Amino acid sequence: MTVVPGLRPGTVQLICDGCGDTRTEFTSQLREPDLVWPVIAEHAWSGSAFAIGPHRCPRCPTGPLDVPSGLAPPGPAEPGTTARDAWHATVDRLPDAVLVRPSGDIDLAVAEPLRRALAEAVTLGAPIVLDLSHVELIDSTGLGILVRAHNDARQHGLTLCLVAPSRFVLTVLHTMRLAGVFLTFDERHQALTCLAAARAD
Repeated sequence: MTVVPGLRPGTVQLICDGCGDTRTEFTSQLREPDLVWPVIAEHAWSGSAFAIGPHRCPRCPTGPLDVPSGLAPPGPAEPGTTARDAWHATVDRLPDAVLVRPSGDIDLAVAEPLRRALAEAVTLGAPIVLDLSHVELIDSTGLGILVRAHNDARQHGLTLCLVAPSRFVLTVLHTMRLAGVFLTFDERHQALTCLAAARAD
């Protein structure tokens, strides 16, 4: 996305990388790194929550956006597949929790398998630990899935916590005022210890 000064004071224009569509946003209460997320949330753009990297407006053709160099999901894809085809989320039943592990970044292209994995985790009836150690980036679709899974877990009397979220993910949660919604831990063993202690009380 290209960010340029707007015609009116206190505004900027955000220009889509794909088709050139523009949005004008007021900047009086926003720093430039936080500008793009409101556009994504309100106008259905896709891409990074920051004013850098690839973005796509609703007018652009569908398909996964390019991921900046160095931020691609880890691990090689199988022969004849793309990295997004190889994306998966495992669900493992542990003694005191259910562990869900996405294999890479979370965006529209991988929304359905993540949604299915989290829905399966809820049905297992134990606290859910979402291990994000292989997730560097998340878009608005992915964030919506996490919020929905949190609400589903709460309706079943369960806790959903996040483990090892990247700085990007933490910033997105903070920007959207969701930082206090999820229990967040740096390491998986910390989450499991905390959940076990809460269950014992």
